Amino acid sequence: MDPTAALRVQPRAGHTSGTTRCAYTADGSRLVTAGSNNLIRMYKTGSDGEPTNIDDCQENNVALAAASSTFVVAAEDGTVSLYSIADASFDKFVTRSTLPVKDVAMSPDGKYVAVAGDELSVKVVDTEDITQVRYLREHARATRGVSFDPAGRLLTLSGTDGIIYVYSLTSESPELIRKVDGVIAAIDGDSDVSTKAVWHPDGRAFAAVTATKDIQVVSKNDWEKQRVFANGHLSDITALAWSPNGALLASASKDGKLLVWETRTQSVVARYDYSNVVDLVWHPTRNIVSFTTTDGEVFIHTDFLNDQFASLLRLPKQPAPFIHDPLAETSASRRPAPVNGKRQEIPSRPRRESLGSLDSFLGGVDGEDDDFVVDDDGAGYTTAGLKRGHEGGENGEHARKRQHIEPIYHEAFQPGSTPWRGNRKYLCLNLIGFVWTIDQDSHHTVTVEFYDHDFQRDFHFTDTFLYDKACLNEHGTLFSCPPKGDKPATIFYRPHETWTQRSDWRTELPVGEAITAMSLSESFITVTTNASYVRVFTLFGMPYRVYRPKSSPMVTCASYRDYVLTMGNGPVGPDGSARLLYTIENVKRDEICQNEDTVALPEGATVKSVFFSDSGDPCIYDSTGTLLTLLHWRTPSRACWVPLLDTKLLSRLASGRKSENYYPVAVADNKFHCIILKGGDQYPYFPRPLLSEFDFSIPIASAPKPKEKKRRNPDDEDAEMEDSPSDEDGDEDDSASAELRKLEQAYMLKGVQAAQLRDLIDGTSSTHTQRSALSRLELEIDKTLLQLLAGECREGEERGMRALEMVQLMRDRTGRMFEAAGKVADRYGRTILGDKIRQVAERKAEGRDEDDF
Repeated sequence: MDPTAALRVQPRAGHTSGTTRCAYTADGSRLVTAGSNNLIRMYKTGSDGEPTNIDDCQENNVALAAASSTFVVAAEDGTVSLYSIADASFDKFVTRSTLPVKDVAMSPDGKYVAVAGDELSVKVVDTEDITQVRYLREHARATRGVSFDPAGRLLTLSGTDGIIYVYSLTSESPELIRKVDGVIAAIDGDSDVSTKAVWHPDGRAFAAVTATKDIQVVSKNDWEKQRVFANGHLSDITALAWSPNGALLASASKDGKLLVWETRTQSVVARYDYSNVVDLVWHPTRNIVSFTTTDGEVFIHTDFLNDQFASLLRLPKQPAPFIHDPLAETSASRRPAPVNGKRQEIPSRPRRESLGSLDSFLGGVDGEDDDFVVDDDGAGYTTAGLKRGHEGGENGEHARKRQHIEPIYHEAFQPGSTPWRGNRKYLCLNLIGFVWTIDQDSHHTVTVEFYDHDFQRDFHFTDTFLYDKACLNEHGTLFSCPPKGDKPATIFYRPHETWTQRSDWRTELPVGEAITAMSLSESFITVTTNASYVRVFTLFGMPYRVYRPKSSPMVTCASYRDYVLTMGNGPVGPDGSARLLYTIENVKRDEICQNEDTVALPEGATVKSVFFSDSGDPCIYDSTGTLLTLLHWRTPSRACWVPLLDTKLLSRLASGRKSENYYPVAVADNKFHCIILKGGDQYPYFPRPLLSEFDFSIPIASAPKPKEKKRRNPDDEDAEMEDSPSDEDGDEDDSASAELRKLEQAYMLKGVQAAQLRDLIDGTSSTHTQRSALSRLELEIDKTLLQLLAGECREGEERGMRALEMVQLMRDRTGRMFEAAGKVADRYGRTILGDKIRQVAERKAEGRDEDDF
């Protein structure tokens, strides 16, 4: 005998033959059933007596939903009725549809009823005020199933076209936010096959029946397929229900099988033989499952699971079955690294108020000194059993003030990677190529692709180590996998070219130590771990350095040639958030360029990515959409973060109609290379999106608003002729203003580039090419100032002070640019300005300009 098989129970008095539905009230005290006859039955839980009958109802009831105090029943004629559970009586009609209704659902609070059917629009009706109706019309076909998520913010519709439509109900007008295709089958309106999206109790995913008679779990955050309950049914599945804690899933099919699956393993733990089941429901608290059939029968199965599996119902709420559960993959940076395999909590230390603090005046300080008044004469100076100002003892208000605040750490991340989305993720994205992996349950399949196929050929391999991080550059590909059980974390490096037979290498970290981030340069491999170590290897596996930085837990790292940048959590601020600190050092020369300096972030912002530009300057991209680079970083204590681009100020977003996010990839050729993400996505997905590039634009002013075109009456020619001169003047002003902003932007950008190039020349063994490039760049800066000077001269004599200031900013040491500036002033008749410019040129020639300016 099958050990998972169970005994059969006898049906209760139900309804006439036809579709029969059932639902438990929120407290589980009643089971409500409705069928094809004009009768509603309410069975009292735990009683074998006759049910309470409600005969004031329609015939051919096809859908039922219950809340805490009310329930709704929908009839085939389109009538949806509301009933009171306490009075077991009809309350009111909620709505009426002209076409048959197929399903109804009540929001978790019982306030709203969603009605789906053959009509193209789905209604969401307020049960307290039935005149308040919201319509969902953005789906193309009729719907067969409707369900609220556990929070009541989302509504899923199962269309007859095989698409699950997800609507957001957080605003007055419901908004279609997603179409989930490729899960349920396209069916006709009279099919008994279940297509309803059944939400898991934790609210992070729903389950739906596939065309292959399996049960697919779909996550809410990315709407991707997760785990699947497969190979259980041989015929169409007609009913589906999660247990109240989400630990079990029950399903029934046309082959007469009722199966119970364990959520964690997706395996069948119990089998029952019941034919024609069309609806089933778990009791909210007990080991009871009730279900109904097309024969009008009602089954109330007490002691549904045997003792071996009934304990699963007593567990707390269980997570939905994800391929890669974000809750299980919470970064190790949230807490201190494990010691001897155990997590260490940050100890809290009792703290006394400072002298003169408000608490010291209101309640004194802890300790024996609180009882300095002694009631030695019985005069009642003190209240018996209580200290002065500390009513309630350690459980009082004063004790609550001293509760420890858990610090908020910056999460560790791997630059250029994405989280799991379904069974796929990008391990690395940069200008060389990209690395992505597919989870095949028992193993992963890793693919490495290059943009330049003349440079390298693509390759892929079966990954049994389950790599979750990767780095890619011109010389090789680096992988790492997390520790699992007794297996330690592993680093694997595969060079693209080698002159030996054995090219790749693999090394293991100490047991229990996990990799939080890693980077690959032309010289070294850098790894940060949850044990607060930075480990540096040569390209072919020789351990080079191991040290523990001052900032911990570690967040991320990046490298360029011999330079390594690490980021970690520093001191905790008044708001409980840790400051993000960075260190840059030259590993080969053992020189620290910047030591535990602060990453410049606005309040509440986080770093999304960190990398070096193609010229070797550190860059970060933060959660506000700003790209910043680090100036003067080779000189200790001189570094400063300079914004290169604020994506919120891009001209393509100026109209306000477009909403985009940008996934940073690289900074190269003085451009920001990224992936444009639409629809609120934060990370790219498959198929591989195209790279986009944006010119740098230092945020000096707000983005110019697009000019609105005036609508003119074609019959009013006089008005058009009259408006033309003013419009032309406005266009000229706008053009001059745009040209001014463009020149100011060019001056700022070239100044940043010149500063970076000068730092490179001063800090390294510079070449003639680099010094010549700096001279050309400074000449371009002076030319830009000369153009700005011409614009100021055109504006008039009153702009002379600003014009002279521009001349003083020139870097020319030959005097030719000052001579040109004087000619520009003379050309526009600015005699006084010309004299001032020549005085500045004389001081420059005499070497007195730096002290004077």
